[in-house]
Amino acid sequence: MITVRGVDVRVGARLLLSDISFHVSPGDRIGLVGRNGAGKTTLLNTLAGQSRPAAGSISRTGALGYLPQDPRAADPTVTVSDRILSARGLDEAVRALRATEAAMADGSERAMNAYVRAEAEFQARGGYAAEAEAARVAAGLGLPTRVMDQPVGALSGGQRRRVELARILFADHGTLLLDEPTNHLDADSIAWLRGFLTNHQEGLVLISHDTSLLADVVNRVFHLDPHRATLDVHNTDWHAYLAQRDADERRRSRERANAERKAAALHAQADKMRAYVSTAVAAKNMARRADRMLAELEPVRQTEKVARIRLPEPAPCGRMPLGAVGLTKSYGDLRVLSGVDLAVDRGSRLVILGLNGSGKTTLLRLLAGHDTTPDSGRVVHGHGLRLGYFAQEHDTLDPADTVRGHLSATAPHLTDGEVRRVLGSFLFTGDDADKRVGVLSGGEKTRLALAGLVHSGANVLLLDEPTNNLDPVSRAEVLAAVGVYPGAIVMVTHDEGAIEALRPDRVLLLPDADEDLWSEEYLQLVSLA
Repeated sequence: MITVRGVDVRVGARLLLSDISFHVSPGDRIGLVGRNGAGKTTLLNTLAGQSRPAAGSISRTGALGYLPQDPRAADPTVTVSDRILSARGLDEAVRALRATEAAMADGSERAMNAYVRAEAEFQARGGYAAEAEAARVAAGLGLPTRVMDQPVGALSGGQRRRVELARILFADHGTLLLDEPTNHLDADSIAWLRGFLTNHQEGLVLISHDTSLLADVVNRVFHLDPHRATLDVHNTDWHAYLAQRDADERRRSRERANAERKAAALHAQADKMRAYVSTAVAAKNMARRADRMLAELEPVRQTEKVARIRLPEPAPCGRMPLGAVGLTKSYGDLRVLSGVDLAVDRGSRLVILGLNGSGKTTLLRLLAGHDTTPDSGRVVHGHGLRLGYFAQEHDTLDPADTVRGHLSATAPHLTDGEVRRVLGSFLFTGDDADKRVGVLSGGEKTRLALAGLVHSGANVLLLDEPTNNLDPVSRAEVLAAVGVYPGAIVMVTHDEGAIEALRPDRVLLLPDADEDLWSEEYLQLVSLA
């Protein structure tokens, strides 16, 4: 259980939430909603104890499982199986049991006693039933059996996130704090997760832009209003929350219209009465009454600002600005890519499909020349190539840099005033420009990464899950920008809407590296990939 009393949440000097109080009790499944930058991720981070509130107190009882948007804490040398089992300390128990089994080969009584103690510890932590449960959770989240003995560092970004989610769900059941848990999950894994969360008996606080997941899972909704720095608590399910929100908006609109009409009539009558000494005092009181009537109305909910997202005007280039010949890549014994040939023509649109772990992100990183090199083969840069790379895990962003510093380094030809104007169009205004990149939410990092592309002159864009972490309005802006961009795009996505905006002319299927002309028949593979 989590109890929040009088808490203020800040990022730097900016007050996100003021004097909020609530409880998360067993059986509560809370959907934490609000626009990108409203403070959802910061609040969840504070609830998890990763940062401290600016004021007030948070008390926690029982087990707590926290999935941040960007989980990178795992030792890359640890195997997937050990990482998941470590949630209950079962990894150490398994290693000890295996070691004592091997030691029993000498037949000594000491080795036998050590085995008995190791087996007792293994059974105390759940034993073979717990191992089987961990395997079921991993399978439910789409982690194939072949990766269970692989080191975490050899996995794709989507697979690593699945491992962290599996570890949290396998842990002793307690309050779960999940930030965008469906990122990188295919349709089958999302369906499995939906069933798991619906049956979860302890507390749950969930951030998600997947409205179907919210509709099926949550029984309470907390809405963050960044304009008033408040948390509005709705003790209803998702559908009732939406209906209540719409009804409240209609009620406020009617009340304001009625109050404004009455106030206008009172002011008009007061203006007439001021002309006479005998009614001047009454006129003043009448005007005050009209002003008080308007002041007592609930504030109008401000229209949310929308980031005006656009993609760069591409620089001139040759007929084939980017290509690849015979690209192969392995991580240890795990072969990720094998003999990929690729030709990206000027203005072409290519979508890369494949299951998680089939090498989609690795291929984009190789094409971008970002922090990895192929084992064999080569990337071919054509005449006039200018690459723009959007990384799904935002690892092109330096957490220690500021928002303004990042854009200034990405587009050094811009003046400080021009940098601020670009940032403002992407909703980074005022003090937001001096925020550290490391404290940004996933949606804010997405907007910043896209802002860095605007003045790059890129004529080939490599986009890896560009709609992850975005609220519906921002997502629509990104898809509209993709739809009108005249340069070449190579995209990896689980978002069917992104494919419709892209209008691909070709598809590359991994791991077999088969290339084909795009057909609507491939659309059904997108959410499954």
